[in-house]
Amino acid sequence: MKPLTITEYQLYLKERYKNPNTTHANFMKLVEEVGEVAEAINMQEGWKKDDGESSLAKELADVIHYAIAIAAVNDIDLEEVIFSKDKVASVKYNHSINLEEFVKNR
Repeated sequence: MKPLTITEYQLYLKERYKNPNTTHANFMKLVEEVGEVAEAINMQEGWKKDDGESSLAKELADVIHYAIAIAAVNDIDLEEVIFSKDKVASVKYNHSINLEEFVKNR
């Protein structure tokens, strides 16, 4: 399978959620999915009985889906924002490399 870029996923989700009024609904789903991530982690760590249905990987995929969907319907270029925020954080926290350099050197 061909690797998926954030930009491609945004284009797909923008088409899927054509109505820009979906921001609120997608945010509510995002919050719900974050709770399910917490539940999956609690099960994984033994703090809660495993229900056999929760999967940390699947719940994280749902969180990513709704976060990217919110960006897509609001015309936010996540790839651009991620690189920009990482560059600022790299300087602020004195990291040895930033994401842009990492990708360029791969």
